[in-house]
Amino acid sequence: MRLRDVVPEDVDAYVRMRCDPVMTADLGGPLPRDGMADKVRRDARDAAADVAWIKMIVPDPAAPDVVAGTVTLWAHDGEDGPVSEIGWMVLPEFQGRGLARRAARALLERARDENRWGVVHAFPATGNGASNGICRSLGFRFVAEREVMFAGRALRGNHWAIDPRTDLAPA
Repeated sequence: MRLRDVVPEDVDAYVRMRCDPVMTADLGGPLPRDGMADKVRRDARDAAADVAWIKMIVPDPAAPDVVAGTVTLWAHDGEDGPVSEIGWMVLPEFQGRGLARRAARALLERARDENRWGVVHAFPATGNGASNGICRSLGFRFVAEREVMFAGRALRGNHWAIDPRTDLAPA
């Protein structure tokens, strides 16, 4: 597996992940295709500027054009001030291979090694067993169930937190 920065040409992967009813079942349903190219351009700009770590998951480095999903670590304003958040999406045909867990671990290890981002939070949907399992297996601690926002939609999520410098579970 390899992680690379998102680029504007990744719009098809974004559409497959964010505009598909199966992929977005835990996220309030599909987003409209309109605006995806702009979203990818903004994300590519932020990744290139190192404002956020927005990575495409490439399952086989020998096939660099095949993308399995994304993993992202970014900062934003939360209810109680600035929050560092990690999230991931893996396309159905690549699920169950441990790619999301390995990708999330790679970003958390980098955050630890660079002493960047501080405590990192994740907010998977309460019904997303796979993502909640990833949080548990990486050493996140469960904080609470709460309402979270995704693409302007209020969802029920589990709030997890980890300090990569001290809490990251062994590989």
